[in-house]
Amino acid sequence: MREYELVIVGGGPAGMAAALSAREHGINDILLLERDRCLGGILNQCIHPGFGITYYKEILTGPEYAERFIKGIHAAPEIDVRLQAFVVDLNKEKIMTVLRPGSMERIKAKALIMATGCRERTREMAHIAGTRPSGIYPAGLAQKMINMEGWLPGNEVVVVGSGDIGLIMARRFSLEGAMVKGVVEIKPTCSGLIRNVVQCLEDFNIPLYLGHKIARICGHDRVERVTVVRVNDDLNEIPGSAFDITCDTVLLSAGLIPENELIEMAGVKIDKNTNTPISDEVNTTSIPGLFVCGNAFKVYDVVDWVTKDSEEAGIQAALYIKRNP
Repeated sequence: MREYELVIVGGGPAGMAAALSAREHGINDILLLERDRCLGGILNQCIHPGFGITYYKEILTGPEYAERFIKGIHAAPEIDVRLQAFVVDLNKEKIMTVLRPGSMERIKAKALIMATGCRERTREMAHIAGTRPSGIYPAGLAQKMINMEGWLPGNEVVVVGSGDIGLIMARRFSLEGAMVKGVVEIKPTCSGLIRNVVQCLEDFNIPLYLGHKIARICGHDRVERVTVVRVNDDLNEIPGSAFDITCDTVLLSAGLIPENELIEMAGVKIDKNTNTPISDEVNTTSIPGLFVCGNAFKVYDVVDWVTKDSEEAGIQAALYIKRNP
């Protein structure tokens, strides 16, 4: 079993920022684990601009933002990067089991930073009734399909929820020639950034239905239509307000859930409402030496904020290692 001073799980913007920050503060034995085939995380599929405005004082795309950190990681011999490395077990002693193609390894960390990000909420979590046809996708999955795989999932689209990914994908489908029939948001206000409402919906004349919800998805083999209904202040359906929108694709942008099953497995105290660690301080957990940063700690709106807080996680881990040689 190999032991490292610092192990970081997740090679997205949070994990890379934490690794570089820990290195700058004197940690020379760092292992960075990433389950994908390359570093960058969610940024690799975010080809739209709007990144780096706060951190770099520039407007960058997601891959451009990630590239700057990837270059820093590759230029640092103190940081050992392992790709296609999937952590499947973790205990409170910070010992983990890591699977890679053709191998399994046990690794122990003096300090551990979890930068595992989020997963998307599903249709079942949004409590949408109806049949189970093809054509229903989380917005982030559709983003990956279009931007990285070159697939167009559908031609007539309705977006459920007004999160930033949903707004951005409404624009993306429009740019690819699809017709976006509308964005349906159950709350009276949009949950995404104002700039995305303007740039992604208003600039493309995409309808935004505030105070509405999808009551039912209809279709046999493929989505055929959705039933939309207005809701009152208590989010209950208003009788007689229902109408149908024909479509062949439904995108779900109903929020994100932090990926913290591993730290829960290790015994970290978790807030069941948010699936985030219970902590009085940013990035810390109930287990000394086990830190959480980025969207795994709390869901951020802007990657620049993820970077700054994750750099702080690297500092916290470095101080812990120096205090516990």
